[in-house]
Amino acid sequence: MAPVIYLVRHAESAHNVSKDFSHRDPPLTPLGQKQASALTSSFPGHETIAVVLASPLTRTLETTLAAFGPSLGKEFVGELGITGGARLVLDPDLQERSAEPCDTGSDRAALEKVFPNLDFSVLGEGWYAKEGRYTADDTAVSARAEAVRQKLFDLVKELEESGSGDRQNLVVVTHGVFMKFLSGDKTIDLPKAGWRAYTVAKAYTVAKEDGKAILRPTE
Repeated sequence: MAPVIYLVRHAESAHNVSKDFSHRDPPLTPLGQKQASALTSSFPGHETIAVVLASPLTRTLETTLAAFGPSLGKEFVGELGITGGARLVLDPDLQERSAEPCDTGSDRAALEKVFPNLDFSVLGEGWYAKEGRYTADDTAVSARAEAVRQKLFDLVKELEESGSGDRQNLVVVTHGVFMKFLSGDKTIDLPKAGWRAYTVAKAYTVAKEDGKAILRPTE
């Protein structure tokens, strides 16, 4: 059976309630924490997760740890995790589309204080700046989404070739608008802490040229 990729939307955050988009990198609300924690029992197949990819914004990190922390390897999250658990990959390409403060991440030093067990070495200086690769326009965001789909394709291939046993599925914790670009479905609007299952494949041209990775719903 082909590995499944679960796209997960972060749980309710402070700016979702206050509508104060000037609040930089807001955390989850108490309800959001409950929504994320509920995924520890309602999400299917924690024991099948090989890799969790997460946007490095506070609300996505909090969702990831509350929902999937007990499924992650101790080398990634300390005593919260388990021996032989899933790999955690922090990926700035998964950050939200807009340049509003609420969709702008925190600097590495601030994140390290809030999440002392996580390794933020992947984040460069000013990683959160909405410029270049992370410019808040459709062209740049589409390119980021394409890059993430290719990473997922490569991870799936790696897992299939390694014979990873029961752990072969992937989880991607990201944001509502970016998810539209990533899934290729502009109508997708998952509830907070909602998820949807996909497989990844390559779409080839008539000339059989190397195709682009696409996500296909499993339903």
